[in-house]
Amino acid sequence: MMSEKIFALARYADQVVLFILVVMSVLSIGMILERFLTLSKISSKSAGIRGKIKSLLMQGKTSGFTELAQDVDSIEGRAASYGLKHIEANGEEGFEEVYNTFVLTEKPELEKYLAVLATIASNAPFIGLLGTVLGIMKAFNDLALASEAGQQTVMAGISVALIATAAGLFVAIPAGIFYNYYSRKVKGIISSLESVKELGLAYAKSKTKAG
Repeated sequence: MMSEKIFALARYADQVVLFILVVMSVLSIGMILERFLTLSKISSKSAGIRGKIKSLLMQGKTSGFTELAQDVDSIEGRAASYGLKHIEANGEEGFEEVYNTFVLTEKPELEKYLAVLATIASNAPFIGLLGTVLGIMKAFNDLALASEAGQQTVMAGISVALIATAAGLFVAIPAGIFYNYYSRKVKGIISSLESVKELGLAYAKSKTKAG
């Protein structure tokens, strides 16, 4: 019968679910650490660049765009260098499109693993719940097959089954927290790149007028 096959599957599937959650946890921790090391370095430099741009705008020095272009260690510096080459070759025309293309090519690297973290955060609780349901099914089936075992057997089986739900939440919560944290960092970096673009446009216009 189909029900017998389902109960037979439940005897092993709950353990498989726990194994899957352990694998997801290891992957999640690895991606969290990798993004922390990568984005923290980029984000700290971006904060400094934003302060520098604010200072240049307050002084009305659009020529500071050329100084930013020399900072090849930061993503904003590389973007400015990329844009400056276009300005020197073609002037203001097409600068914004070329600059946006650079940002679009860098964005996937900034968002690396974030989609996976989001997937883990949203699906791990359901996987854990599946393991719990399968474990409860197994506990009641064991009681049906050995009725003399009594209430203690069911309670023990259910308590073990609930581990899967706890494991699912344990995996999902950090993944969700760090996904949101890193998403905000990426938005901050993109905002910094946008401010560099605006400074570049101002520089290109001033150069066009001077020419």
